Amino acid sequence: MSKKAESPPPNFEQALERLETIVESLERGEMPLGDSIKLFEEGVTLARRLEGELSDAEIKVEALLRDTRGNESIAPLTLPEDDA
Repeated sequence: MSKKAESPPPNFEQALERLETIVESLERGEMPLGDSIKLFEEGVTLARRLEGELSDAEIKVEALLRDTRGNESIAPLTLPEDDA
């Protein structure tokens, strides 16, 4: 069984959609352990990539909100915590 490893989706939204698909597949628990581990590994890689992209975006947004003296012109972006 020679499956070609999937490359990460090219943009944030596609990567997030793929991660959601992976989570749904793993939650069903219907595949063999080896396949589940490979899928889990792909999910972890995607989650780390997405976390990094979100962190970078937050830094950029906060930098844009600062005025020329380094003071915040408005409150920094805060995201609601996930209650899950």
